[in-house]
Amino acid sequence: MSEWSSSAARPAMEGGMQYHIRCKQGDVARYVLLPGDPERVNLIAAEWTEHRPVADFRGHRTFTGRIGDTPISCCSTVSGSPSAINAFEELAELGGDTFIRVGSTGAIQEHIALGDLIISTGAMRHDGTSQFYVDQSYPACGSYEVVTALVEACERLDVRYHVGVSCTTASWYCGQGRPGLAGYTQTFFENKIEDLRKARVLNFDMETAAIYTLASLYGLRAGAVCTAVANRVTDQLQWVGMDNCIRVANLAATILHDWDKAKAAKQKRHWYPSLGA
Repeated sequence: MSEWSSSAARPAMEGGMQYHIRCKQGDVARYVLLPGDPERVNLIAAEWTEHRPVADFRGHRTFTGRIGDTPISCCSTVSGSPSAINAFEELAELGGDTFIRVGSTGAIQEHIALGDLIISTGAMRHDGTSQFYVDQSYPACGSYEVVTALVEACERLDVRYHVGVSCTTASWYCGQGRPGLAGYTQTFFENKIEDLRKARVLNFDMETAAIYTLASLYGLRAGAVCTAVANRVTDQLQWVGMDNCIRVANLAATILHDWDKAKAAKQKRHWYPSLGA
């Protein structure tokens, strides 16, 4: 693969291999988990019934396998929406149609404890990427099926969680109201946290809004579950809760697979609570 050529508009490598993630047809399952950290891919896949490494290129580490009879893949998106969307585009090209972001986040509501999980119903589009796909008034909404499956997984596993709107930013520092180098600040972001708290926004992250926007535009499904490793109101930060986040995401994928089988059996396009009754 050291020498190859292609159209620059939509690169196509030999065998349909994708430019950023270096996966090809047959490498990616329908259900795809999207952590940021490549090392988290290994932790996620370790809980599967079986798994195999597929690719590891430019921070996009991909494993594919199964949980019971649920086919599943996991690909790291690295940090921020531009990198996440590169992976999303190519995973969708290879057949992924149901995506769950598995991340870390900073809570901005005082009642959210470190280690709690946050399930995003939607996200404010401060991500710096999705506006190049569609007008800013287009909403970034999670798939109700994926959001509900994540809630179901939290309940089954007895994990503390919160459900609501997130704010996806393009910057971890100033974009989330932190000072820049040497205390650099601007008045327009000094009150950002307080304004969002009043609007009942739960947390900051850096990928959800872009993933949700593209999933909606392309007719795919997406959800996000993140563990609160920081609380900006109480000024605490501790790396806790990722094990629960991983367990919930893996279980949610199997729940969705079961619901999809129920829909197919009854020839329904959408899942609803009494479908499996």
